[in-house]
Amino acid sequence: MDFGVVLQTDPPARDVIRRAVAAEQQGFRYAWTFDSVVLWQEPFVIYSQILAATSSMTVGPMVTSPGTRDWSVLASLFATLNDMHGDRTVCGIGRGDSAHRVIGKPPSTLATLRECMATVKDLAEGRAAVLRDTEVRLPWVSDGRLEMWMAAYGPKALDMVGRHADGFILQCADPAIARWTIGSVREAASAAGRDPEGITICVAAPAYVGENVPHQRDQLRWFGGMVGNHVADLVARYGDAGPVPRELTDYIKAREGYDYSHHGRAGNRRRISCRTRSWIGSACWVRRRSMCAAWRSWRSWGWTSSRCI
Repeated sequence: MDFGVVLQTDPPARDVIRRAVAAEQQGFRYAWTFDSVVLWQEPFVIYSQILAATSSMTVGPMVTSPGTRDWSVLASLFATLNDMHGDRTVCGIGRGDSAHRVIGKPPSTLATLRECMATVKDLAEGRAAVLRDTEVRLPWVSDGRLEMWMAAYGPKALDMVGRHADGFILQCADPAIARWTIGSVREAASAAGRDPEGITICVAAPAYVGENVPHQRDQLRWFGGMVGNHVADLVARYGDAGPVPRELTDYIKAREGYDYSHHGRAGNRRRISCRTRSWIGSACWVRRRSMCAAWRSWRSWGWTSSRCI
């Protein structure tokens, strides 16, 4: 099992780079960042510095989206970084939440997301792709490599991961949700004639190791509001009696609203309600130091990669 960290690209950028270097020195293999360029600094500029300052760290967004950059630009960014530093990037991608909403855009459709993944992967790996009825190819790319890891929660998105993505990103560590989503992805992969074990499983959630558990829980309450914001459309579509498990639909019941100006921050005034103490213990990683050995059980749930926010 590999471990990674998720960083927010708050200024100054040198601190983000320093944290990524420190993470590599402690054995972490991935450095991810949020990708919402109004709320934070542009991550791809910072990736180049992280790659230059580390020897084996893989970098990427958690997650980018089809709607904030032209797809040719997105592919060229990844291909350039890989050409400069070896194949040390991965594209985490989803429909778009904060990056879209703060500029007045709705999330992309799954059809658009599927097309974007295929186009970016083809271009970044040196193949031709069609953009707006025009065949495009990056002529300076040969033998490129870019894995596409898709973030998903709902039945249709999970099916698309299993059929088309190289990896699955679940932004929640709840065991019941992990079992359902990972199982759905693997079923879809099998139905499509793919090897389910060939899809990387990445589970991302806030982690806080210490001795003051009440304080640790309080610092992670923001995460429930963020996940609830991500799955609100699912509840609107399927209700709370459909195929989506109760553990996931309950995020909406505990949700008090959302303030994007505090997205992903402990101080978010619009966060999950205080009744969710047990939820925080299952969806996040709140541990005393003496309990860290329990994390070895993650492998039995099918996780191959974990990210600490």
